[in-house]
Amino acid sequence: MTTNVHPAPRPAPAPAERHPGIPFSRLLGTELRKLRDTRAGRWLLIAILVTTPLVVAVMLFTADPAKLTFTKLVDFTQTPQKLLLPVVGILAVTSEWSQRTGLVTFTLEPDRSRVLLAKGGAAMLLGLLMVVNTLVSAAFGNLLGVALRHGDGSWAFGAGGLGDITLVLLSGLALGLAFGMLLLNGAAAIVAFYVLPNLSSVLFNAVHGLKGVSHWLDLNLAQGPLYDHGLSGHQWAQLCTATLLWVVLPGAFGVLRVLRSEVTSG
Repeated sequence: MTTNVHPAPRPAPAPAERHPGIPFSRLLGTELRKLRDTRAGRWLLIAILVTTPLVVAVMLFTADPAKLTFTKLVDFTQTPQKLLLPVVGILAVTSEWSQRTGLVTFTLEPDRSRVLLAKGGAAMLLGLLMVVNTLVSAAFGNLLGVALRHGDGSWAFGAGGLGDITLVLLSGLALGLAFGMLLLNGAAAIVAFYVLPNLSSVLFNAVHGLKGVSHWLDLNLAQGPLYDHGLSGHQWAQLCTATLLWVVLPGAFGVLRVLRSEVTSG
């Protein structure tokens, strides 16, 4: 007599526990706090917020009353922001390497692309805030110009002018982000941002054979017509080409470097 022994059924494996990822809004808020809470970021933002109305004050007492218009005030007040705002982007993207916190950050959020997107989004939000600061400062300056110096007081600006100034400031911020990702060192990226574009302008002016293509390859020259608030199709093509060379290509290589670079803890 034989007995058939049937193996006991194995229990089904428990489904793998799925942990919800960190919400993007929380990543974005964290990157905004990093820019605000670090000493360098805080003082940089304060400097931008303070210098903008200071430029308005200087114009009120030195400019010809006929030039005290909203458009002129916006053009002048965005100058310090164009110089300082890209550093915000550099600090945003290099903080994980310069402060050696990358191991913690990328352990909590392994998807580096989401972290980069949050960093870029935080920098751009601050950039838009600074655009608002420019417009508000220029508006108060225009009112004070009429009241104190009988200025022109024209409010002619329009959506096109707003778009042009916003494009100038945010493209500079994007250039800072690109250099920061490409070099992963705050000091080196800041030096590169201030030196390389100006060096290229000197080169294009000095070499006669390059003057014909300077508006296609020099970002400063390509952005010049934006201040006249009326670009032709040819000028838009020049601006897009220069932006591709200076912002898009370094940014693309920078993203690849961030995604592939080794992160260590200090």
